Amino acid sequence: MDAASLRASAAASTDSTALLTDRYELTMLQAALRSGAASRRSVFEVFTRRLPEGRRYGVTAGTGRVLDAVENFRFTTPQLDWLSDERVVDEATLSWLADYRFTGDIRGYGEGECYFPGSPVLVVEGSFAEAVLLETVILSILNYDSAIAAAASRMSAAAGSRPLIEMGARRAHERAAVSASRAAYVAGFAATSDLQAGFRYGLPTAGTSAHAFTLLHDTERDAFTAQIESMGRGTTLLIDTYDLGEAVRTAIDVAGPELGAVRIDSGDLLMLAHRVRRQLDELGAKKTRITVTSDLDEYAIAALGTAPVDGYGVGTSLVTGSGQPTCAMVYKLVARASSADPDAPLVPVAKRSAGAKSSRGGRKWGARRLDSEGVAEAEVVGVGPVPQDLTDRLLQRTLVTGGEVVGREPLADARARHLRSREQLPMSATQLSKGDPVIPTEYITRSGHAG
Repeated sequence: MDAASLRASAAASTDSTALLTDRYELTMLQAALRSGAASRRSVFEVFTRRLPEGRRYGVTAGTGRVLDAVENFRFTTPQLDWLSDERVVDEATLSWLADYRFTGDIRGYGEGECYFPGSPVLVVEGSFAEAVLLETVILSILNYDSAIAAAASRMSAAAGSRPLIEMGARRAHERAAVSASRAAYVAGFAATSDLQAGFRYGLPTAGTSAHAFTLLHDTERDAFTAQIESMGRGTTLLIDTYDLGEAVRTAIDVAGPELGAVRIDSGDLLMLAHRVRRQLDELGAKKTRITVTSDLDEYAIAALGTAPVDGYGVGTSLVTGSGQPTCAMVYKLVARASSADPDAPLVPVAKRSAGAKSSRGGRKWGARRLDSEGVAEAEVVGVGPVPQDLTDRLLQRTLVTGGEVVGREPLADARARHLRSREQLPMSATQLSKGDPVIPTEYITRSGHAG
């Protein structure tokens, strides 16, 4: 385990996740303990019935955080005392919770993998009692992190080879900001401004100064001189506090043509980037980079594709999922044993109510069928035997076995997986125009037929 993983694990281990849940998870547990059904082997599945409107693909993110949450789902004495004082559950249930440890199995799509409607993103198997308690915390992590990753993926696709810096910490809850930084990195961002994210997850961090630093000094020249003397000529100077043209001249006069970069944070970024590039070149600073910020999203980044811009800083749109802050993932019971006997066979179960909230029963696998050129043509979801031509296209990984986490991996692996997964999709996947999922989801019944 690398240093970042060790820090993340240590940080996670200090916090119990047991009360990051809804009350009805515990009241269901109490009733199931009384009925004798709590010990029935059960299979829960995380999936989404549809992608957010207009999105062409989703991105699985937060898997590593889910593993931390499951590992730390332990009820502390103060938590149990509070549950007792509030009469949330009875004494028998409290006694059961005191010894809670998840001892089941979890499989899921690799972090960074793209997903589609119906994809079995996570499959949790254990007793009903063990697995039902994890519903809320798993969904809260996957829904947020995957929404951020989907937005980040669209932005990184629009940016092409130009690096992106995540700068949204001040636009989100302080803990959500750290999670957003992590998810953005998985989906292609190069760095974050959030130091807690850098410390906990080993992410590259970036940032130099704000307008306040310039305003603090008597002149812009004084501010630039102080920053250069402190950080060297490779730093990035913020040039739009006063007059942009004058700021560029002052910056090069102070730093010389070796100045690392300038940042533009307001105005017509397309026009200003061209002006600044021309001025830098005329002053001999041809290698000085231009970074732009100011409420960017994937559409603004795409619009700047022809501008002489070298990098982007993105804040609000990133940490809010670019208008889609959740993925609408659900956690549904899809199979349960016919009795409490450990050897009892699993029986598929599914919600059959009217409307769009029905589901499909059975423990499922997910695979991606590719055409002869290696381009994805369908998401295949099945119950039972895997067709021979899909055995090497299965997307689920073993994450937890017998309660032991076995699927942790460096974030670099998840980041690389996302790039490979996105590159396999049809080219229209990264178009920003709204549309249906870029590939269809096909369901295979136990008999091997589409259904």
